[in-house]
Amino acid sequence: MNSAGTDQLLRRIAEGDERALDRLLGEQRDYLRRLLEARMEPGLRQRVDPSDVIQEAMLVASRRIDDYLDRRPTTFRLWLRRKTLERLIEARRKHFAQKRTIDRESPLTDASSLAIARHLLSERPSAVVMRQELGGQVREAMLTLSESDREILILRNAEHLTNFEVAQLLEIDPKTASKRYGRAVLRLSEQLSQMGVSN
Repeated sequence: MNSAGTDQLLRRIAEGDERALDRLLGEQRDYLRRLLEARMEPGLRQRVDPSDVIQEAMLVASRRIDDYLDRRPTTFRLWLRRKTLERLIEARRKHFAQKRTIDRESPLTDASSLAIARHLLSERPSAVVMRQELGGQVREAMLTLSESDREILILRNAEHLTNFEVAQLLEIDPKTASKRYGRAVLRLSEQLSQMGVSN
């Protein structure tokens, strides 16, 4: 489900308002940066500027907005996410000659590990100091989790998707997504506890 503001901009776009499209895409820029921070490995980041991937995705979205408006297969944010990940796949193939689909991978970047660490810690001053150290431990603990646990943790904590968006993306019921997320957080906490890390 799109927000009321997004729906209003989509109506204006359908009426031919090009500024509405620019505004709608601009509102998603921070989200797309977080998405790429969570999904781009450092080696790829050295070769490909995330801003270029975002720009290409927005260009493709601009060209295909009429198709989106006709079909509305998902929320606008998730549709734009898909377009951005498609551009990222192209960048990976070009620079690393990989042909795996990115939605089935959960690369554990430093940014995604830190986002999850931020979720596990409160905002106490001591917690801020511990975040960097915990990020490495979270990364190590995440490697012991299943692919589905890692994916839902990254979607919720690094990409900041809502439970509804995660459910839609994974094609599951929102209650199931919520339970799956809760179990993943519990398993991650258990792994961290076994490593001697308390949150």
